[in-house]
Amino acid sequence: MLPEPPRRGSPRLVRRRVSGTSGDYVDPEHLLAVALDAARAAARLVVDERPPGRLGVAGTKSTDTDIVTVMDQRAETLLLERITAARPEDGYLGEEGAVREGTTGVTWVVDPIDGTVNYLYGIPAFAVSVAARTSDGVLAGVVVNPVSGETWTAVRGGGAHLDGRPIHVNPAPELAMALVATGFGYAAERRALQADVLRQVLPRVRDVRRAGAASLDLCALACGRVDAYYEQGLQPWDLAAGGLIAEEAGATVGGLAGRPAGEELVVAGPAPLFGELVALLADLGADELPS
Repeated sequence: MLPEPPRRGSPRLVRRRVSGTSGDYVDPEHLLAVALDAARAAARLVVDERPPGRLGVAGTKSTDTDIVTVMDQRAETLLLERITAARPEDGYLGEEGAVREGTTGVTWVVDPIDGTVNYLYGIPAFAVSVAARTSDGVLAGVVVNPVSGETWTAVRGGGAHLDGRPIHVNPAPELAMALVATGFGYAAERRALQADVLRQVLPRVRDVRRAGAASLDLCALACGRVDAYYEQGLQPWDLAAGGLIAEEAGATVGGLAGRPAGEELVVAGPAPLFGELVALLADLGADELPS
């Protein structure tokens, strides 16, 4: 069973006007409570009801190696049910295809199992990721590792926490001493380009780690287990919760040439390491997409 994390402290509350509504306000702490309830329930589901042995594959997405399991689909359904019970008028964007237009200005961006291949093979590095965003950006985010029970949380302006304890990124080392996390796409053409970039990054940093789940990489950055992170190909559900947690822990999260983080590239780390890594990745054309 997934252990309940300790109760969080009480960081400064932030209240945001939701664009497109009639003067309504959203309390990120309330959104965080909804996200925690849903993420914990989905985390228990994917651990407690995982069938023994190898899982059946329900389908594929971008490529034959980008798979969906039945448990991905069940977990996304559970997340939608929990969130809808608490906030029935909100919108919803899920990795496995659940999309709903809302009327409140709040959209829930969820990944029911980030790191599905790890989950398929029984590697304990996958996560449930839940975030709530408005036109102001992501206001609350939760990432749960269902195996360890570790729970990362953040609200905009309220800091980041791991199991209720405040966390912060490491002080920025020089690039040559930085432990950098990264990941790879599923399409062969994209992986080939990423391998070329990685080959040139490796001699310039301390070392590289690849966990296989972007949300966990960003949370690892947030709590000091790595110094920086970059990856191409992330979708909104890969980035929303983990990106907020990293930012609230003191990281800069962005793309190249001042662009925001997105599918072209996500780079994250404390200043000035962030700037050094961005400069290196720009020189290497790390945001180039396959033709």
